[in-house]
Amino acid sequence: MKTPVRYNHVGYTPEASKTFFVDVKAFPCQGSFCILDDQEKIVYEGSLTEGSFGHRGVCDYSGETLWTGDFSAVTVPGKYCISVAGKSGADCRTEYFEVSNSWIGKQVKANIKSFFYQRSGVELPEEFAGKWARPAAHLDDNIGFHCMMEREGTWNAHGGWYDAGDYGKYIVNGGISVGTLLLACQIAPEAEAVNVGGSFEQPYSLKDELRFELDFFLRMQDHDGGVFFKVTPEHWDGFISPRDSDLLQKRLVLGKSTTSTLNFAGALAQASCVFRKEDETFADHCLDASVAAYRWAVKNPAADWPHNTEGSGGYGDEHYDDEFFWARAALFCALDAAGRNCDPLFDEVRKMLPADMEKNPAALGMDWRDTQNMGWNLLALQDIDADLQKSARKTLEGVVTETLRLQKEDAYGLSIRRFIWGSNGEVANHALTMLVVDQWKKDAELRAASLEMMNFVYGRNPVNTCFVTGAAWSSPKHPHHRLSHSDGVAEPIPGLVVGGINCDRQDGHRAPHYPGDLPGLSYTDERCSFASNETAINWSSPLTAVLLLLS
Repeated sequence: MKTPVRYNHVGYTPEASKTFFVDVKAFPCQGSFCILDDQEKIVYEGSLTEGSFGHRGVCDYSGETLWTGDFSAVTVPGKYCISVAGKSGADCRTEYFEVSNSWIGKQVKANIKSFFYQRSGVELPEEFAGKWARPAAHLDDNIGFHCMMEREGTWNAHGGWYDAGDYGKYIVNGGISVGTLLLACQIAPEAEAVNVGGSFEQPYSLKDELRFELDFFLRMQDHDGGVFFKVTPEHWDGFISPRDSDLLQKRLVLGKSTTSTLNFAGALAQASCVFRKEDETFADHCLDASVAAYRWAVKNPAADWPHNTEGSGGYGDEHYDDEFFWARAALFCALDAAGRNCDPLFDEVRKMLPADMEKNPAALGMDWRDTQNMGWNLLALQDIDADLQKSARKTLEGVVTETLRLQKEDAYGLSIRRFIWGSNGEVANHALTMLVVDQWKKDAELRAASLEMMNFVYGRNPVNTCFVTGAAWSSPKHPHHRLSHSDGVAEPIPGLVVGGINCDRQDGHRAPHYPGDLPGLSYTDERCSFASNETAINWSSPLTAVLLLLS
């Protein structure tokens, strides 16, 4: 459905601000609108105002001239649509959306379940997976090492999540994904036990799903404490099922690097905190593994990533200060939580944290290449060292002040200034930083600003798309996702966020049909568009974390 109205296609919460935009260049209108309920009854009438957020005139990245409609006065839960009066006499109507307190909770459960669908090496039975059930494949429990490693023997790398649209399993990208979800659990312990509902309910929680990936992480640690980089097929798989992939080629363990080892150290230290109350043995195991990994990284501070992208993604990163910061901040918190603050390592990492903070300025968000905000977040939320906490909080408060300033200048209320690969993940990460600061500021503006960013992800954007599969009428139907295209099911696996608008269009050689040349139109729902329509766990994790904290 093409429409000049830009709105959240899934819903709005009753007490929140509820705005939509109209591209008056594409749809000359009278300036009035109404809200109808699902019985076609008008429940609200209003007038459009010129501009959107603090922006007036033509949006430079989409070419639109946006006016704003505000129906925040509609607070009664229900299904509604927007009707905008046109100058020609014809009105423009949207599809129906929810006003409810439950829409965010529904999306949280779908997003958590999407990680279940990304599981590797195990059967997904119909009882839990419904029509997306599949047999076990890619067991990876006795696989060899890549020839680049010059290492004999085999390794057990069973389990874990597929990373994105491919069948690789990566510690670096898995690390920031797990760390982000664990951060949400640390902030809101009640989030740990969110039971995943839906049509095919499984009695498991976010923590259970995290445990599945953490068990894989632990298998990826070598005897000396270092951590292997990834599990990769020899060559890129076609859009075939995991079982068919098993028939065609081998899978291999590849690399051992400083970045993979420090991502592991940071994530496992966080896990030891999150799981300590319910499973002290597992928590201690995670902490011991984290310490061993950190010790290996100190001895090998610049072990390069394996420069091999034949069959799987690179995740190349040659800057290690941010990963050391994250690992030390996480270990500082974890050692204290375990009652091991007399361990010499506790004082060792504590003394190094001020220098880490100096070398790693906080950013608006974080990603697999720039992980320093995880360190800042953990130090801001801990209460072990008041000076470190005060410094971290002041720094992050400055960051979100800048985020709010940028948001108010943008036509769509975004703080990003360029649409990159995985722009939806970047949007979600900016929102997550604001919600971290909200833990002590208790500032309604921060939650409201985060919700505005969610409106973009769920439909209020220049390409009129809800970027999460299965969430709305406009959700992607053809994501660049091998599991979804090889299972014989018409609908893609639900709950997956695609990368979204990406002005670099690295997939131009595949000739995707982008709707226009402007940067903000760089998205198309086509399988070939890996630059805009691929899914990835590091984009799903911040979105899941934000929705958990908003719910």
